[in-house]
Amino acid sequence: MMKLYDDVIKEISALLSPYPCRKIAAAPKCSWKDAGGGSLVLRGDMAYELGGSGLPAVGGTLLTTESSLVPEDEILLYGKDLGRIQRDTAYARLAFVRVREDCPGEGNALYEEIRRMEYTRYHVFPEGFMMRISAASEREMVRVSRAALVRGLNFQAAGEMFLEAFHRNPGTEAVRLIFMTLPDFPYRELEGLVKRSEQITKAIDHIFKNLTMDCKACSLKQICDEVEGMKELHFGTGNIRN
Repeated sequence: MMKLYDDVIKEISALLSPYPCRKIAAAPKCSWKDAGGGSLVLRGDMAYELGGSGLPAVGGTLLTTESSLVPEDEILLYGKDLGRIQRDTAYARLAFVRVREDCPGEGNALYEEIRRMEYTRYHVFPEGFMMRISAASEREMVRVSRAALVRGLNFQAAGEMFLEAFHRNPGTEAVRLIFMTLPDFPYRELEGLVKRSEQITKAIDHIFKNLTMDCKACSLKQICDEVEGMKELHFGTGNIRN
């Protein structure tokens, strides 16, 4: 069932492939301080903002059951680490999450599990790393504290906290976490792929609202036609008119 996002994951991976990256070693347990419910960084206290000044700010979480796509936990960095950045810069944070074959379930449970994984980002609070997420504009920015940088805040610390948060879900088997600060990456294309994954999620919700649907009139028809496994979901509901 969770092959729904596999093609998008493959396209994002292909988009990343020409660019060098660094694999960051992750400790078994994160040692950076958890701000515990909210990491407040005021404008006067920040060194810079990832995705600030109108620059790209992309965030996405995509699920799969394929071990070939996500073989193990890992943190990958494309571009500069936090301590080497001096001003607002383009930013992306992606998580490819491998879940158990039996984890997503069916029907509304599938949709809820997908959203639960996506909402993990709202429960990660590295001190000095304040995420500013706008679901409406589909942007994920981060204010980075000057004081936290002095104490050694980096993507390893933030990444370890993300990994811990994803693994609190018992269905999670492995996570490929990607941070990007490259100035010359095709972020517009990446935004389009992340938006496509969101359209897939919305289509799943649309299917399981148990409505009688006319495929020809549906705004999500193209997604259903293109995504492997989507038609099986459709016809499994018995509410479809082609």
